[in-house]
Amino acid sequence: MILAVALVALLAGAHDPLVVKNRRLERNQTVAKALSSAGLDDGTVSAVQRAMADADFNFKKARPGDQLRLVLRDGQLERLDYRRCQFTEWNVAREGEAWVAHKREQKLETITAVVELHVQSSVWDAAIAAGEKPDIAVTLSDVFAWDIDFYRDVQKGDTMRAVVEKVVSKGRVVDYGQVLAAVYEGSSVGTKKTYRYQLPDGTQAYFNEAGLSARKTFLKSPLKFAHVTSGFGGRFHPILNQFGAHNGVDYGTPEGTPVWAVADGTVTRAGWDNGGGNMVCLKHVMSFETCYLHLSKILVKNGQKLAQKMVLGESGTTGLSTGPHLHFGMKRGGAWVNPLNQNFPRADPLPRALLADYQEKVAALQARFDSAPPTLPTR
Repeated sequence: MILAVALVALLAGAHDPLVVKNRRLERNQTVAKALSSAGLDDGTVSAVQRAMADADFNFKKARPGDQLRLVLRDGQLERLDYRRCQFTEWNVAREGEAWVAHKREQKLETITAVVELHVQSSVWDAAIAAGEKPDIAVTLSDVFAWDIDFYRDVQKGDTMRAVVEKVVSKGRVVDYGQVLAAVYEGSSVGTKKTYRYQLPDGTQAYFNEAGLSARKTFLKSPLKFAHVTSGFGGRFHPILNQFGAHNGVDYGTPEGTPVWAVADGTVTRAGWDNGGGNMVCLKHVMSFETCYLHLSKILVKNGQKLAQKMVLGESGTTGLSTGPHLHFGMKRGGAWVNPLNQNFPRADPLPRALLADYQEKVAALQARFDSAPPTLPTR
C-alpha cells in the first residue's frame, strides 16, 4: 500500500501540471488588469509588458475583445499569446532570465478576380455555392442598392458577375475590397451594369456604360436584406382588431438589423410614438419625407443631418407590433405614397471631359469579364 502511494506521488511529480487560460480583454480593462486577473503576480505582469513594448506593442490600441492565451506550469507563466486580430499577434516567452516578445504578422496580398454567382434561392446562398465568403453578397448589395431590392427583385436563375478585389493570406480569401465592376442579369430587373471610377477630387463613384451615375437620390430599400410582409394600402390590424389605412410598407427582419437612411436628409423626429414605438422621421429634397417605425434602438437625434446609407437605428418590435419588423413610410408633398412604386432621379452624370478616360477604363474592366471563363451553377 505504501509502495503504491509512493508510485502515484512519483508519477504526479514527473509531469508538471499545465494549465491553459483563455481570456478576452473586457470593456475598460487594461492589459495589466487582464493579466493580474488571470493570476500573474505584479513582477511578472511588469516584465511581460516591458517585453511587449519592446516588440512594438501599443497598449493604447488594446481594445475589448482582444484575445489572450496564457500557458502556466505549476502556477507560473510559461507563455503568453496576445492576438489583436486574425493577422497580428504577440508571442511572449522566457528566454534565459528575461521575458522576450515577438510580433507575428500574416502577410496580406490584394488581388483582383472575377466572381460569378448563380442564384437558386438567394444571393447569400449563391455566394456559398460559388465557393466565396458570404460577405461578397453584402458587398454587391451595396453596389446595386439604388437599382435592386435584394429580396423583392432577386429571382431564381438570375446571375451576377463582378470584378472584385480580394484580400488574400496564404492563398485564403480573408476579406473583399472594392468592387471594380459588376453586372446583374435578372428576370425582373433586366441587365444592370456598373463600373467604379475615381473622380479628379479623389472620390470614387459608380456609373453605367454611358457615364450616368449609378447613385440615385433614394435607395430601393431601407434594409439590405428583408422581405415585404405587408404592402401599402388598407389592411386589417391584428392588434387594433379593425380595418384601416396602412401608410407604408412592412419589412420582416430580425430585431437589431441596421436600418439606413434611404436618402440624404435631416432628422425631424427621433423618439417615441405610441403606435409606432421608437420612430425616426427624415425630411428630404423634392418635398419627400420618410419614417422608420418600431425600432429597437434610435441612433440619431433631432436636427441631425444624415447622408444616404447612414444607419439611423436598429429594427425591433416596439409600439403596436406583433413581431420584429420595420414599418417604412414615405410622404411626398405631405401625402403618404407607396415607396415601392416611386421613380427617383439619378445623381449628376460624369462631366463630358472625363468620358474618354472613363470609357477607356470601362473597356479594360470589360476585358477582365471577357477573359474569365464562365462558371456553371452549382447544383
